[in-house]
Amino acid sequence: MAELRKLIDKILGRALVVIMSVMVVNVLWQVFTRYVTGDPSSFTDELARYLMIWIGILGAAYVAGKNLHVAIDILPSRASAKTQKKLKTVVTVLVILFVLVAFVIGGSRLVYISYLLGQQSPALQIPLAVVYMILPISGLLIIFYKVSDLLKK
Repeated sequence: MAELRKLIDKILGRALVVIMSVMVVNVLWQVFTRYVTGDPSSFTDELARYLMIWIGILGAAYVAGKNLHVAIDILPSRASAKTQKKLKTVVTVLVILFVLVAFVIGGSRLVYISYLLGQQSPALQIPLAVVYMILPISGLLIIFYKVSDLLKK
């Protein structure tokens, strides 16, 4: 399980770097076409928006895997070690349940409905189902990481 987790971390980290690099080039192109040529590119705003969504949601999965997410630790810091462990388990199970319902089930329904309706992005003309697909993918990654954390205990 640890080897698979390291591989997923590596792939996810590289994917985030690639997405961020594409976004930087995209925004630079937008600035260039707007101020140098005077004719702004029509697709760059939409592409930057979708790439930002992907970075945010995939980044959440990456951070969940590294256990670097923001946490309020007032209650756990005052508890005993045994209680801290129990509290951490409860929080992890709640995260799994939330991600299952919101990201995996809700995201899958969003993808399915967008696909059925044939929704396309206005400028890029790509199916919005492809854009929304990042929700269930990230949800599954977060669930994998959190189940892995539970099994390590």
